[in-house]
Amino acid sequence: MGVIGWVIGGAVTAASLVLIGYMAAEQRMDAIRKYGMIIHEFDPWFNYRAAEYLADNGYERFFKWYDYMSWYPLGRPVGTTIYPGMQIVSVTVWQILNAVGIPMSLNDVCCYTPVWGGVFATLTLTTLTYVCTGRISSALVAGWVMSIIPAHLMRSVGGGYDNESVAISCLLLTFLCWCASLYSNDNSKASPIGILTGLAYISMAATWGGYIYVLNMIGLHAFILVLLGRFSDKLYWSYTLWYIVGTVGAMQVPVIGQAPLRSLEQLAPMLVFFGLQGLKICHHPLFLKTFFKIDAAKATRANMFFVYTVVASVGIGILAVVVQILWPTGYFGPLSSRIRGLFVQHTRTGNPLVDSVAEHQPVKNDAFWQFLHLTCYTAPVGLAIILAESVFRPFVRGTNARSDPLTFLVVYSVVTYFFSTKMNRLMLLMGGPASILTGVVGGYLVDFVLFEAYDLIEAVVGGEQKQPALAATEEKKEEDKTDKKSKKSADKKKKPADEASPSVVGKAYNSGPVKLMRKVVATVIVVVGYRYAVEFYDYTQMMKGPLSGPSITFEAQLRTGEKIIVDDYREGYLWLKKHTPEDARIMAWWDYGYQITGIGNRTTIADGNTWNHEHIALLGRCLTSPEKRAHNIIRHLADYVLIWAGGGGDDLAKSPHLARIGNSVFEDICPGDPLCSNFGFYSQGNPTPMMKKSLLYRLHQHGINPQVNVDPSRFRPVFQSKYGLLRIFKVMDVSEESKKWIADPANRICDAPGSWYCTGQYPPALDETLAKRKSFKQIEDFNKGLDEDAKKYHEEYLNRMSGKGGSSSSSPASSASSDDDDEPTPELRPTKLIGCYGTENSFDDKKYVGGQSGAFFSHALHHAVEAKTKYFAIARGEQDGHSFVFNKLKSTGKWKNSKDCDRPCLDDPAKACGCIDGACSEPKMEGEEHNRRWVVYEVL
Repeated sequence: MGVIGWVIGGAVTAASLVLIGYMAAEQRMDAIRKYGMIIHEFDPWFNYRAAEYLADNGYERFFKWYDYMSWYPLGRPVGTTIYPGMQIVSVTVWQILNAVGIPMSLNDVCCYTPVWGGVFATLTLTTLTYVCTGRISSALVAGWVMSIIPAHLMRSVGGGYDNESVAISCLLLTFLCWCASLYSNDNSKASPIGILTGLAYISMAATWGGYIYVLNMIGLHAFILVLLGRFSDKLYWSYTLWYIVGTVGAMQVPVIGQAPLRSLEQLAPMLVFFGLQGLKICHHPLFLKTFFKIDAAKATRANMFFVYTVVASVGIGILAVVVQILWPTGYFGPLSSRIRGLFVQHTRTGNPLVDSVAEHQPVKNDAFWQFLHLTCYTAPVGLAIILAESVFRPFVRGTNARSDPLTFLVVYSVVTYFFSTKMNRLMLLMGGPASILTGVVGGYLVDFVLFEAYDLIEAVVGGEQKQPALAATEEKKEEDKTDKKSKKSADKKKKPADEASPSVVGKAYNSGPVKLMRKVVATVIVVVGYRYAVEFYDYTQMMKGPLSGPSITFEAQLRTGEKIIVDDYREGYLWLKKHTPEDARIMAWWDYGYQITGIGNRTTIADGNTWNHEHIALLGRCLTSPEKRAHNIIRHLADYVLIWAGGGGDDLAKSPHLARIGNSVFEDICPGDPLCSNFGFYSQGNPTPMMKKSLLYRLHQHGINPQVNVDPSRFRPVFQSKYGLLRIFKVMDVSEESKKWIADPANRICDAPGSWYCTGQYPPALDETLAKRKSFKQIEDFNKGLDEDAKKYHEEYLNRMSGKGGSSSSSPASSASSDDDDEPTPELRPTKLIGCYGTENSFDDKKYVGGQSGAFFSHALHHAVEAKTKYFAIARGEQDGHSFVFNKLKSTGKWKNSKDCDRPCLDDPAKACGCIDGACSEPKMEGEEHNRRWVVYEVL
């Protein structure tokens, strides 16, 4: 075949790369074709607004941008709190396109940016796979999978202008440069590619907070190589150049600043850096001669172990002194709550704000199948192959040029899998490893099939028969070029045996039966492989529709079967833009802040940046308080209140989080109850007294439930979207005095005279309300001493989230009552403990009243009062259980007193709630289908 073969192979490879790039782009265009040039979801609207500001005002003003339209009245210093990489790329592309005569709006460029990012990431991963494996077939298979896999698509669809859409490209480019810097047979060679790794890492750091993941991934890989005995000049210079260039560059990004030198989650790679410097010193001949009188050429393992021990001891001592000096000063920053959330169960971080975010939920097992599909089966096989090639094989045959890059793939895959199981959002990172590992498996299979096909063609045309040696790939040839003298001598000694083995193996491999079997296996691989490839492709095409939905507008079907586009949310935001004054202030839950400022161009109270826990808690207090109390605060902050009032994710669905976050700062919302268990609903959607009185419930149900209305002297409805998903109320009797006070620049606090960094303040009229708040202290922030109240709150919160209960909480009456409530909360009836039962057959005329009331005493009591029954029974699981109300109680079925009967209720640990199933420590009552301990109370 010769030159012709190379030309054909090159042409096929080039055509395959073009096809992969086209498929990657095509997969991401679905939303643009269906919905047009629309920015999606929540965060992308802030990103687009920031890109607009950069395009209109330039870099200097951009990095000094203090936005008073968000986080009112405090404002937000956007220039120092944003990862600007994506905006810089988008604005640069927009300027270049218009400069060369290709007119395109900035909105359109931002809509296409995720598509372009997806294509670039796919081709970068293809190259990374080739660098690590040396197989073009593996690279092409990996690229094809990456181009369409849902895990990558989920954050790179057209219109999804989110940081990750560009960051994944930067991440893979950094990994590509890192692996390329380690690709060499000469371990004494210093690779300048480490500088490129640093530059790629800077682009990653400027684009997404996930740069910490990249930083630690490379640090961990270098550490593992040292543990495997692979320290070399190649590793030393690659890591040193990357770390110095990358860290210095990352520190120039304002939002990062000094974090690489102070933040706990970034210090481990620094320790690796200093460790490598120590190892380099240990191997320096002058150092060995001067301090240890050791000739480097004659150093034994025992000599070097002694040197390592001494140098490590000195290094640890210096480190201990530095930490001892800096720790008391508050120099080191704590683990962020999001990082901590990777190591503790979601919803149990101790921070109700972090726990409320759906993206922080742990991934369910079926999510891997949803976003990775058939690669769930191929990836483990690929991991086993590269684990054998990179870690185990070098112990037998020595390392080669690809050993270190392949080891990186092992680390990359295992670490990414671990973290993807911890947080929903991180599933997008699994697209890369799953594609590469599938490519490894696919590459071996494709090469085998192509070899058998070539062998068959040669046999048919009568060509000279080749010795089949599948192992003689480029990777194998690289292995044979090792420059280690010891290896060469070993090879010479083994030469006779090595020469003899191919003849034996070759004869067996080329025997008739084996040849026939090989062709059959190749045929089976083609048939089965084609079937599963088509299945995977069809699945990804089915998934791209749901993943491409912009959420801000979506397709729905009427009862008549007619399909419609629901555009309620944009309709509401555009109404604000057209029908409210330019200085109008909009109060809404923080989820919608980016869309209100991005589309409606109006000032918001909070948004998705969530930088100020106490401010969000004040917002939660406003929405969950009784109407009159809420109005007394809102009139000083907002002109309109906007709520989402329909669908599964509306404000009522989020309301428990609003109350919990508010209560974490304002303890009088739900005294003694961190979970605000009395702010919610009973079975069948009936609100608890506290929920029923809240402003949020009244705004949501106004005009829908005839029994629920807001006072028109406080809030007046001014807009409801076409399908009722969004409602806007005008705040009456707004305090103009407070509004003018906030708008006066003289009332802002600047960090220096004439500075751009000037923080707004709350108006004096809110001093009494703000005096009730306490600063929320992260349990992981060791720089802020937790007082006894903070410790008690965290302990109570975590105990209740884990179903252990806590100290006795207040009644609904005490948590909701106040002089400025619109109506008093009725006191619940007193009760009497009757006893513990092992069977529900003891309750003659029982009526089941739901699951949640099986864990909450007050809920079960409410049902009994509402139903006017004499008794109620509770059997609790963890966060819920079972409960009945009834009038007739049999004397049979009583259970002896035990710890199962005494399990505390979630809302009031002073009350017993029994147990169900696995929560019971003793066996079930004889003759019963289920294991239950029913605690029965009489309503007096």
